[in-house]
Amino acid sequence: MRTKHSPHSLPGFPVYSCAFVSENELVLGGGGGQSKTGIKNKLRLYRVNSEKVMELLDELELDKGEDAPMSMAASLDDKEIICGINSSEEQLKVKQNQNCRVFGIKDGKLVSRSTTSTLSILSEEDDFQKVTVLSPDHSLLAAAGTKDLSVLKYPSLEPLSSAITISKGEIYDAAFSSSTLVIATTVNLLIYNLPDDTDSEKKAGKHKATSSASLQLLKTVDRPELPGKDAGSSFRAIRFHPDNPKFLYAVLNTVPPRTRTKSLPRRAFICKFDTDTWKVLKVRKVSDKGVTCFDISPNGRFLAFGSSDLTVGIIDAQTFAPLVTILKAHDFPPTTLRFNPTSRLLVSGSADNTVRLVSVPENLGASSWSSWIIIIVTLLILLFAFIAQQMRQAYA
Repeated sequence: MRTKHSPHSLPGFPVYSCAFVSENELVLGGGGGQSKTGIKNKLRLYRVNSEKVMELLDELELDKGEDAPMSMAASLDDKEIICGINSSEEQLKVKQNQNCRVFGIKDGKLVSRSTTSTLSILSEEDDFQKVTVLSPDHSLLAAAGTKDLSVLKYPSLEPLSSAITISKGEIYDAAFSSSTLVIATTVNLLIYNLPDDTDSEKKAGKHKATSSASLQLLKTVDRPELPGKDAGSSFRAIRFHPDNPKFLYAVLNTVPPRTRTKSLPRRAFICKFDTDTWKVLKVRKVSDKGVTCFDISPNGRFLAFGSSDLTVGIIDAQTFAPLVTILKAHDFPPTTLRFNPTSRLLVSGSADNTVRLVSVPENLGASSWSSWIIIIVTLLILLFAFIAQQMRQAYA
């Protein structure tokens, strides 16, 4: 069964972040950033019932001078989204950057709920909240810029601990299991232990003012050795398996060696880690250019990626077999990628003012394996028939 997908043009709206707040409600974040391009920074709420139709339900324009929403996570239970949005230059100058923001949906409209500051930056600094990730039970929130990551209680946005500052590399992603926080930097994975009672206030329905807990660094995982003769690699994105935190998937982009002749491709690999031993269980090259965004389906069956060669792809999370490849999905590299809660729809967005909706059949992957089984069985039948015929002729 061929996977159906459709592009959707959004004139004057470069897309940088997205999240589903229900099976068919999608929030997009984008705009022209803090540059004086005249392109407004906005959040948009859409209804998407299939890959063919996007219905705009609401649009929330951010204040003048504020940045575009550069990262996003969603709490389905509360129908809220958490975004990374830098304040205006005037606010940055007085160190009042309300970069971590919560928005809700009330009567079909996007409304601001709460804000907090996790990044104190100067206006001339090029930093922003590039990572926004919720824990599986939605009791904790990780918000990170290039060097600093804050773990907050959700929905109160109170700090769980002092901010984590890395000394080497840059932060690119983070992922929670029920007991650990993994931070992906360009040079390593940092595994932190979470306090045992992080979800007690969430279960009680309120957040009490408690002293900040300390996060213990349990382990540092270096970049694995990858096939080929690349000069090095860097972590780009990570995701825990939603049903089995024993497995963590990581995207690594390679650095090609310097040569005096033809330049070599900057390949991208997906690795599957065993989180008990932190050994690599499986590796697959997915692109000859760097991967820019990555996601795992909520049912744990599919891994999706967007590449700087403009491709959007889906592979099987267990076998790493390629299932879907959409060439030239956008005119610019994809900036964001997300499955909906049922794993039946995938959305990718780009700064080229487009999104692409991909319908994910329920039997995706299974049908391809069925086809291979049919082919193999047919070949075996033909082989046995040929052997039987040869034996009859020999005894004739």
